[in-house]
Amino acid sequence: MRGLFVAIIVATAVVFAASCTAGAAHPATSPAPLPPDPHTASALLKIARVFNHEYDTGDYGPVYTRWDARSQAIITRADYIKRHKDCPGGSQALSQTESVSPGGPHGAWLVHYQIGGQQLTDYWFYVHRRWVFDLVLSNPGAVKLYRMSPQQYAAAVGCSH
Repeated sequence: MRGLFVAIIVATAVVFAASCTAGAAHPATSPAPLPPDPHTASALLKIARVFNHEYDTGDYGPVYTRWDARSQAIITRADYIKRHKDCPGGSQALSQTESVSPGGPHGAWLVHYQIGGQQLTDYWFYVHRRWVFDLVLSNPGAVKLYRMSPQQYAAAVGCSH
């Protein structure tokens, strides 16, 4: 009788341990979705300032996260970050995000900023309750570069590995 009791205890412990291991491999909850962005000009201005600052300071992951789906289809997040880390380029001057306004093509909002006195405009859209950056409209030259192989990209931007 004692042997049967021990066998039941061992079997229960094995089942319990297996369920704990399975739970660790398959978490019960997924990460919380990002909160919605307010659909306001002031919210876009704040988001665009953070976006431009992150780009200026080399924090490329959050920049890519703000890209729209069409832009993200051009290059993977990992390749985008790797190219910018391997071949830093552009101006050393920080951008100054100045204003936003509606009125771009297809309902885009325009984000006006400058780098070293040069006036630039980016195109943003409000999609699924989030402000997203449109690379294709904002910087078609970058689209061409990102479609190149890593070696062609490095040569085109004047970067040597």
